[in-house]
Amino acid sequence: MTVRIAQTNETQALFKEAAGFANNDGNPRLKKIMFRVLNDVAKLIEDFDLTEDEFWTFADYVNRLGQRSEAGLLIAGLGIERFLDMRQDAIGAAAGQTGGTPRTIEGPLYVAGAPVVQGTARMDDGSEDDVGIVMFLEGQVVDLDGQPIAGATVDVWHANTKGNYSFFDKSQSEYNLRRRIITDAEGRYRARSIVPSGYGCDPQGPTQACLDLLGRHGQRPAHIHFFISSPGYRHLTTQINLAGDKYLWDDFAYATRDGLVGELNFREDGARGIAGRYAELQFDFQLQKAADHKAEQRSQRPRALQTL
Repeated sequence: MTVRIAQTNETQALFKEAAGFANNDGNPRLKKIMFRVLNDVAKLIEDFDLTEDEFWTFADYVNRLGQRSEAGLLIAGLGIERFLDMRQDAIGAAAGQTGGTPRTIEGPLYVAGAPVVQGTARMDDGSEDDVGIVMFLEGQVVDLDGQPIAGATVDVWHANTKGNYSFFDKSQSEYNLRRRIITDAEGRYRARSIVPSGYGCDPQGPTQACLDLLGRHGQRPAHIHFFISSPGYRHLTTQINLAGDKYLWDDFAYATRDGLVGELNFREDGARGIAGRYAELQFDFQLQKAADHKAEQRSQRPRALQTL
């Protein structure tokens, strides 16, 4: 038999006090949100008749998630980050802001402060020359009318051949495979890099532990992340998932979308001065006009900074 006390006057008084309703300090909006959270947690406990052991197992899980800095990974894996994108799409559509390159999730592995390069960049540090396939990535940033956007910032980052990212992988050099490229007069950006690998959640980590209990894998296809920005245009957070990858349409982070699949064209003709096999990837970005200055900016979520 489930005993329900969440909505009693005594419990509601407790939650109001805990949420700070009894004082005039603090943040009024946060107080309302916290009161809702407390009530939702209580409802969850009662609806599923959670035991104390189950509840404290969850509390310990939250501790482990924080210790491993995997909250952002789990948020992506549970589809919440994708939901945030879906909501922004719906808000934009309701305001008549449609078209252009689709957005998709940022993920938890961006690092601020990558080197700024005009037009053309070399992204890799050469440390994987013996195992990586050289990749030439290039494209154009245009508006909804197809007109080039000169001086746009193409902030690009991706994993190495092992699926690891610089900064988080201490064996890599500073800002390896991370650059900010300023488009030329024709809105074009160009980069030489290496073909990235997909990655999986740490099998021993708390995110994979949750996914295991849900009967799900924690694998991502090979992909390349982008922030695209320019004054007067809506900031775009997106990524290209690479065609042919086993997990292209089975991405545990739900990032693959129509219009965001990149085709690698492998060649072996020496045309770019590369001895042996190399890859070319062409991808253009189309930006919406910004409704206001805020729309030009990326979200203010906390992000890593190389110097920290």
